[in-house]
Amino acid sequence: MDWRPGRVLARSASAGGWVVAFLVVTGSGRAHGGSLGAAARESVTVPTWLFLLTGGAAVGASFLLASFVTDRRLIDALHDWQVAIPVPRSGLPIALVRIVGVLGLVGIVAIGYLGPTQGLGNLAVLAVWVGWWAGYTATTYLLGGTWHVLNPWRTIATWLPSLDRSLPNVGAWPSVVGLLTLIWIEVVSPLADAPALLSTVVLGYSAVTLGGAVVFSSETWFERVDPVTRVFHYYGHVAPIATGQTATATDRATLEGGRLSVRGPGIGLTRANLVGDTSEVAFVVALLWSTTYDGFVTTPAWRAMARPLVEVGIPAHLLYPLVLVAGFVFFLAIYRLAAQYARQTGETYTSARTLARRFAPPLVAIAAGYHLAHYLGYFLSLVPVLVTVLGSPLSAPATVPVLSLPGWFGAVPVASVLAGHLLAIWIAHATAFELFPGRLQAIRSQYPFIAVMVLYTMTSLWIVTQPSIQPPFL
Repeated sequence: MDWRPGRVLARSASAGGWVVAFLVVTGSGRAHGGSLGAAARESVTVPTWLFLLTGGAAVGASFLLASFVTDRRLIDALHDWQVAIPVPRSGLPIALVRIVGVLGLVGIVAIGYLGPTQGLGNLAVLAVWVGWWAGYTATTYLLGGTWHVLNPWRTIATWLPSLDRSLPNVGAWPSVVGLLTLIWIEVVSPLADAPALLSTVVLGYSAVTLGGAVVFSSETWFERVDPVTRVFHYYGHVAPIATGQTATATDRATLEGGRLSVRGPGIGLTRANLVGDTSEVAFVVALLWSTTYDGFVTTPAWRAMARPLVEVGIPAHLLYPLVLVAGFVFFLAIYRLAAQYARQTGETYTSARTLARRFAPPLVAIAAGYHLAHYLGYFLSLVPVLVTVLGSPLSAPATVPVLSLPGWFGAVPVASVLAGHLLAIWIAHATAFELFPGRLQAIRSQYPFIAVMVLYTMTSLWIVTQPSIQPPFL
């Protein structure tokens, strides 16, 4: 059984949550199932099209509510609110975190080669998928961004010489390619079942990353090229705790005074320069699409689509990246089309590129909500395994204590998805009021982007209502 993020355990819990939400809204559905393993057998007695329309309508209704009850004073009051918390100025905690990051990287590579060969018994596999990608990533958007300190490759790069070569003016496109490549490797490779392969991939990523940092300088590589750093950079702006990397103008005065700034969730996404150009817009869309793709390839619909293509001779390992790229291009094209229409509905001379850039950050909130919905159940289920294996990293445990989540947990994923969408709508609403002087113009400019959000929502809803299977032909 493939227990990686985005597979059976995580996505079935998310589907259960949407069923619970639909029951609350319509009162005409029925769901059953208790443990996490049974969650994949959730059933909905209402038509799928009605289920999807309900989810899309919830997003549209929240936009109408935000438009009717908010004005500039309320937006400014909420966005200027913050709590300052004194913090020690000692640099010792930062140094310790960096050492932990480097030792963790070394330990993962070593245990991947020397530890047990079973995925669920190997600490390297559990640390990467459960501890880092599921658990640590969630802290980035729920608490605050710390990857700029923990990042072991960045720490190692500071110990190496630099050639300081000039990076070609390619924007964020290398990080877009890097993110899609990492997602493709995660899907088609048995990284969760082959610890040695995982360590090899980590070493390969390390070689490329450190090599790039040496040639182009650490700052250039991690700020402009490295996809992992960019993912955590954007996620950190969703968090309520501001750091030097995610601070707004209001936060900076607090941080410079040696205090910690606590603000409303998502306020960091309102930074005007957060998404700098069209290539960074593409990265944000790629971040959102990657979660959708990871779920789509585990549906029977994908198997039915892929089977005739494989039968006519298209290699499966080629088909997966083709669909990955095609889906990304489609998501990006739809978003750019929305930016074009926003000029018409908003009756503005502001360029479509500027509109696309300014309204892209709300998509990060949606991606964060999807991440929590997909991976929270997965993380909680396997934390006992991680703790058990941590006590004996070089020998497989006699038993694997997977936690069985209660039936009510199905409501948690829907709360995170809805929270992500509601936060995205609020950030888009605040951005529109910042861009345009008139209230009606600000509201009308959002129409195409809200339509895109509804489309993204319904696509994700359709995926989580499908039975979960192993990715076929791999």
